[in-house]
Amino acid sequence: MPQFQQQPVIEITHGASLLRFAPQAGGRLLSWHRDGQSVIHWPDHADWSHPARIRGGNPLLFPFLGRHRVDGEIGRWRDANGTVRDLPMHGFARDLPFATAIDADQQGLRMTLADSDTTRAGYPFGFRFEAHYRLADDATLDVTLTTANTGDAALPYYAGHHFYFTLPHTQRAETVLELPRTQRRFQQPDGAIAPAEPGSPSYTLDEDRILDRFHCLDGAPERPVRLVAPGLNRAITIDLQRPDSVPWYCVTTWTEAPESDFYCIEPWLGLPDAIHNGLGLRWLAAGATETATLRIHVGDLA
Repeated sequence: MPQFQQQPVIEITHGASLLRFAPQAGGRLLSWHRDGQSVIHWPDHADWSHPARIRGGNPLLFPFLGRHRVDGEIGRWRDANGTVRDLPMHGFARDLPFATAIDADQQGLRMTLADSDTTRAGYPFGFRFEAHYRLADDATLDVTLTTANTGDAALPYYAGHHFYFTLPHTQRAETVLELPRTQRRFQQPDGAIAPAEPGSPSYTLDEDRILDRFHCLDGAPERPVRLVAPGLNRAITIDLQRPDSVPWYCVTTWTEAPESDFYCIEPWLGLPDAIHNGLGLRWLAAGATETATLRIHVGDLA
């Protein structure tokens, strides 16, 4: 097995593209390089003693994403019967090892997490959660999240991605995010979701109004999400309107600090605290399965 930063990893290649994964660290896509250039950011010096805290790759957010809280305490949720349970912010998937299966043609990887004693303490449901990454060509990555209810009761969930796209912080003012029709929202300090306000069709990444904001899709996306980075001669297109996919609820935009050389564009199936506020909360019937699919294409600017 290849080694990366003294860790065992799985590598998937197709032409000019190279993906690295650490299934043992939350099923994490670590990085994506194309023609040797970084598309998905991973830090040169990562603290592998706490993989979930590393700012890079694509942490998988499941079964809940974002901050949920009970009586002001983050990381707790209350079910319909009033029982309160502990569940980490962004869920537990990013902290647990995944089983793996490489596609027969070596151009894709399936990583799967199933319920266990560890998960049932805070989330008492039978499930199978799978992330399938596949290079359709040397510039196109298909990503499918599949959730199956293996128990005998309906389960609540709202999963998502946390893609860290490489972008030098000095290029934020010239880099443009293009969006379909959206309503812009955010989570207030008390955990409540602020009222929606009309979204804009485009933003530059130095704008404070998109920092830690949820761009809620206003109907089926009439165009893809697009990140145009002239400084990198790069355009990244995220197609959220894929066949047989459940609808994505929003795209979240976030970065950590003014000097961070990444910007996160995160397709989500719901909003934070949806288990309590219902905004994007999905209920999956016993025995049912559903998928959420997207496609990322990386190209040079004309």
